[in-house]
Amino acid sequence: MAVKEVLRMGHPLLLQVAEPVAEFNTSALDALIADMFDTMAVRNGAGLAAPQIGVSRRVVIFGVEHNPRYPEAEPVPTTVLINPVIEVIGDEDDEMWEGCLSVPGMRGLVRRPTCVRYSGFDQHGQRFEREAHGFHARVVQHECDHLDGILYPYRIEDLRLFGFEDEVLKAVAD
Repeated sequence: MAVKEVLRMGHPLLLQVAEPVAEFNTSALDALIADMFDTMAVRNGAGLAAPQIGVSRRVVIFGVEHNPRYPEAEPVPTTVLINPVIEVIGDEDDEMWEGCLSVPGMRGLVRRPTCVRYSGFDQHGQRFEREAHGFHARVVQHECDHLDGILYPYRIEDLRLFGFEDEVLKAVAD
């Protein structure tokens, strides 16, 4: 399909709550999902939300086999998740450096629940549910945040732990 421009932090659409998808198995939905996968692949993303390419719909995609932006990350199954619902499982959380295609060149340390259950629909309207742990859980939460107008910097507890990717990664390695 097509690689789309990724909206950057500051664009008003990224602050809005996205609209639910009402119709499945449409050419418009299929084209949106194809464009999202093309855009994510070109930018080495772990996931992408429809609002990031200017479409206010509750659609996220994600998947990681090997990603140079997250070389230590475990695999995450390639998934289309529409109208998602997330439930936190347990009370364990952890911190990890996150980046975002809408906040290019930056990283921040974000605390998130370690285990979640998510449910929603695939692009054909089939409901599914899955448990996720670790990096998988983090990616799902990060992408679904976009559907509610939340970017990861809003979740950083200490802004001293937010900076340019090369500087942050160099400091962590030292």
